[in-house]
Amino acid sequence: MDIDIVEEEDNPMLHRTDVRFEVVHDEATPSRLSVRDSLAATLNKDSDEVVIHELDTKFGMRKTVGYAKVYDSPEYARDVEQDHMLERNKIGAETDEEAEEA
Repeated sequence: MDIDIVEEEDNPMLHRTDVRFEVVHDEATPSRLSVRDSLAATLNKDSDEVVIHELDTKFGMRKTVGYAKVYDSPEYARDVEQDHMLERNKIGAETDEEAEEA
């Protein structure tokens, strides 16, 4: 899976960068989490700081176009993003150990 950054737009008010990207893949459309991890590795960020909003694959194509928001820290992502987007991207989900301590 190859990721190519098409456009980056800095958004300092919300402590994030809006990124448009293309993913070229050999098999079926990759999962949201695998794209998130690959994009985070490409941008040298932690995967909890990347929120994938859109993945669009045209029928029969091996190229997916996407849109993501890359935050300065996971805390900013949890403060700004809606709960369903955090849940889809598996950000801020408590582990079993954290839940037991609370």
